[in-house]
Amino acid sequence: MMARLRKLVLITCGSLAVVLGVIGIFVPLMPTTVFLLAAAACYARSSDRFYHWLIDNRWLGGYIRAYREGHGMARSQKVLTLVLLWASIGASAIWATDAAWLRALLVLIASGVTIHIARIKAAAPARLPQPDIAG
Repeated sequence: MMARLRKLVLITCGSLAVVLGVIGIFVPLMPTTVFLLAAAACYARSSDRFYHWLIDNRWLGGYIRAYREGHGMARSQKVLTLVLLWASIGASAIWATDAAWLRALLVLIASGVTIHIARIKAAAPARLPQPDIAG
């Protein structure tokens, strides 16, 4: 019974992560790859069928493969990501909270993400695998 519940929870979390990842393709402040990697991790622990669907998906699989194969990010993507990150965190820290501890936490999170993105290898855009969106 617990194994079935665990499997259901993981599939549900994975599916939610896929939805958020797809939204992230179109909304600049939402990450895509992070959610798709989370979905792949959930599916890998719960359903081979869902895992292979995601990895082999012509639109979504490319994001996961690029990360797994260490292709890195284009420099322009890194810059855009960091600009949007700091703009959104800055706006949240200024207008969404009055608590100093929460402002400090937001800045700490943004700093951690900045360090992570800065450490990702910069790749030429032509070298990055692109999702296959052609019919």
